[in-house]
Amino acid sequence: MRPITTFITRFEGEMAMTLRDGKFAVAVFAAAAVWLVTIDAARAENADAATPTIGAKIKDFTLADFRGKKLALGDLADKDLVVVAFLGNECPLSKLYGPRLEELHKEFAARGVAFVGINANQQDTPTEVAAYVRTSEITFPLLKDPGNVVADQFAAQRTPEVFLLDKDRTVRYHGRIDDQYGLGSSSGYSKPKVKSRDLAVAIEELLAGKTVSASATESPGCLIGRVAKTAPHGDVTYSNQIARFLQKRCVECHRPGEVAPFSLLDYSEVVGWAETMLEVIDEGRMPPWFANPEHGHFLNDARLTSEEKQLFRQWVKNGCPEGDKKDLPPPREFVAGWQIGQPDQVVYMSDKPYQVPAEGVVAYQYFAVDPGFKEDKWVQAVEARPGNRAVVHHIIAFAQAPRRGGDFRGGGGLAGYAPGDRARIYPPGVATFVPAGSKIIFQMHYTPNGTAQEDRSYVGIKFADPATVKKRARGGAAGNRWFVIPPGADNHEVVSEHLFGGEALLTTLFPHMHLRGKSFRYEAKYPDGTSEVLLDVPHYDFNWQLRYELAEPKLMPKGTKLVCTAHYDNSEENLANPNPKDTVRWGDQTWEEMMIGFFSTIPIQDDVGTESADSADGE
Repeated sequence: MRPITTFITRFEGEMAMTLRDGKFAVAVFAAAAVWLVTIDAARAENADAATPTIGAKIKDFTLADFRGKKLALGDLADKDLVVVAFLGNECPLSKLYGPRLEELHKEFAARGVAFVGINANQQDTPTEVAAYVRTSEITFPLLKDPGNVVADQFAAQRTPEVFLLDKDRTVRYHGRIDDQYGLGSSSGYSKPKVKSRDLAVAIEELLAGKTVSASATESPGCLIGRVAKTAPHGDVTYSNQIARFLQKRCVECHRPGEVAPFSLLDYSEVVGWAETMLEVIDEGRMPPWFANPEHGHFLNDARLTSEEKQLFRQWVKNGCPEGDKKDLPPPREFVAGWQIGQPDQVVYMSDKPYQVPAEGVVAYQYFAVDPGFKEDKWVQAVEARPGNRAVVHHIIAFAQAPRRGGDFRGGGGLAGYAPGDRARIYPPGVATFVPAGSKIIFQMHYTPNGTAQEDRSYVGIKFADPATVKKRARGGAAGNRWFVIPPGADNHEVVSEHLFGGEALLTTLFPHMHLRGKSFRYEAKYPDGTSEVLLDVPHYDFNWQLRYELAEPKLMPKGTKLVCTAHYDNSEENLANPNPKDTVRWGDQTWEEMMIGFFSTIPIQDDVGTESADSADGE
């Protein structure tokens, strides 16, 4: 069977690296042996298992943890209730909810409630399971389900997903753990606090002899990486086709050390994530790109082609054949270190790292740094880099001119970082101006990932020789600070405008809203009475602060009006909404709102003599 041989191949590779760990490696090897020997028997035993529903009884099963220690459901006969939680190593929601389940385990253990975790992902190896247990500080058993046999008996689909069994091991609750974390249009959302402790409430009700009031909830999360039921076949293979477009479209982020939660560099990883990948591709959640294709052409367009989508669908349908490894493309080479080359100056956000908590919502953090600019600077390239990509959602670095005093929450945008974004490199003869005495203000947005982290992000700057600068790159914004979004409004409109006082080439567009942002559109209204939609984002996603780079600079004649139209969803239907009962106004924090249509331009005429001491450029 292909999935088993894949597991053995990965396991042998791990053993070669972990033999030096002695007893641990032996324990992991013993666990793998247990899993592989018992898989066929377990499959036969559960082949006729009915799809469980609320009220269905779960048959006894036996699985082993990553050390090879076996546990049967029957071993927990003295427990009044059993929580069975399906978990995965790399799913972002599983990372967040592993510690949460441990908290619940400690809360209810003394009251006769047992917690059991099950990992049914074919791509998660023993060493990876052990690492998940360690980083999540889990003390309850976490068992491996080779071939997803027990997952099939439960009809479990996602991670995390929980089942609450009563004394007779009948399913009384099934679904999510609570309502704090979930999946939105891309990487998910975090609410400031838990409003509905669904699993805990169900446990309390059963312990009190009551019927569970809400017995089923939806389980957001990643699809379990199941063993394919279809034998691999067909001419579309990972080695010959799939690996090629993954290299082109995905592995820039999906590789070790980058922002994506899992790697897609080898077949054993990709095959385990295939169903989840197909889901997010079909739903348009990945790759992250939200521009309406009917308007504009963009240099950094990340969309898959229709042919690539169909190719991937066919591959999954055919059982994900690996193909001949000789057909694999050469590994893609990435820039090691700086995209801009070695910077002339590196500026860190602070002297000490910021401590990011394991969970919850972190307010925007602001750090003011004096880079020591004793004279005016012309910046030819600038790059913001996260110190810890696992928790840095985005960075906006502002250049704050000295005349604006101590209010550092503003100024000209110097650099930005968001997953998938690129460094800002201006063409020869073009640079942006930063006045002497400016400070650099870091606006940091952190997203906890289940374990406490720390971060010390930074920017790198390459300066231009003033004698070579012919054009001054400028940034601007069509913003509106005076809106009021009523409670419950599901499509509230806010409009802003910018008038171009001279001819300029428009190069980038960067819409910015917060968690209630729904859609955003840029429209140019030209002096001759015509108009054109430059960018339409019908489904704005706060999780991806994308800068849209025009494939060809667009001429903005003098007198052109740039009109930005945004819509906000402040209703309960917006799952990321912090509080649909709030009246929402402008504010720095994510539970408040912003409406800014950033843009970048290069003037038609040379204007390097128009710099002033009271402003800096950029978005």
